[in-house]
Amino acid sequence: MNDSIHVQQIPVGVVGLGLMGCSIATCLLIAGHPVVAIAPIPADLDHAERRIREHLTKAQKEGLISEAPDHYLAHLTITEDYEALNPCGLVIECTIENLDIKKSVYEKIERNISTDALLTSNTSAIPISLLQQQTSRPERFFGLHWSEPSHTTRFLEIICGDQSDQTQAEYLYDLSHYWGKEPTLVRKDIRGFIANRLAYAMYREAFYLVENGYATVEDVDRACRNNTGYWMTLVGVFGWMDLTGVPAYHTVMKDLFPTLSNSTEVPKLIDDIVKAGGKGVANAHGFHKYTLEEAKLWEETYQEFAYDIRKLALKYPADVVKRKLAEGHLAEEHLKDDKAS
Repeated sequence: MNDSIHVQQIPVGVVGLGLMGCSIATCLLIAGHPVVAIAPIPADLDHAERRIREHLTKAQKEGLISEAPDHYLAHLTITEDYEALNPCGLVIECTIENLDIKKSVYEKIERNISTDALLTSNTSAIPISLLQQQTSRPERFFGLHWSEPSHTTRFLEIICGDQSDQTQAEYLYDLSHYWGKEPTLVRKDIRGFIANRLAYAMYREAFYLVENGYATVEDVDRACRNNTGYWMTLVGVFGWMDLTGVPAYHTVMKDLFPTLSNSTEVPKLIDDIVKAGGKGVANAHGFHKYTLEEAKLWEETYQEFAYDIRKLALKYPADVVKRKLAEGHLAEEHLKDDKAS
């Protein structure tokens, strides 16, 4: 971690206070940043502070933070006034996935930040190289792709566009460690970045299996939970192949890859749900059947799970084996010293 970074001296702006904007703001407050939260939609003002306070209250209850919510909220400004972004060295845009709306927001942001401030987007769908063309300083524009809830997960992708300054990307990489992240630096822009490209390849195959009668939605979910979901917090796909024997995967790939779905169409199953107004647990209409009570409990259960899986995952950081080796070597040195004395 770069010891020259002092987060308390780096005000960060968050523009857009929906579900993710609020959890991103929470993450930054926990890290120690002063946060300026801009509500492009007036309705956001009605719920943003309440939602952030709820995140902080839960975080204190779960031991993620030691101070009461008001300690962190004292460093939060929520406003519709973009001029409040003036002192920010970093701004994170979290608006809807619409290029015209984002361009309008960038113009408002850039009128009110210094020329050496960094501007980033939490987009998960629009290429960073395209977004940075909508700004006046494309070399200082990056993608910061978070996952929800942002204040508990270790995930963060830092994405460079074609014109991004790699030095500033390295700075964001260092800074994000103060946010409790194990970040991924995507040095070359590609649609969907890394995590989504991996996930959507799996989603496509899941639809193929269900729509062609090989398994039910429940079967596919059960297989994911009890296989991939079992090991992925510890290792990624390449680490898993190393752990379980590389040659076997090579053998299977030769026969299996030609049979996997490579469809470029949106699957009918999801198309029908969306056209019927389904949003998942948000309105109790998704791939699974929910009562309104069940849908609400699923949201609450996911919040509980996010904290539980965080506690487990923190026991196994990316460098867990290196740490164990270092501890072992240190113990050996102590033993030698004891024998020598």
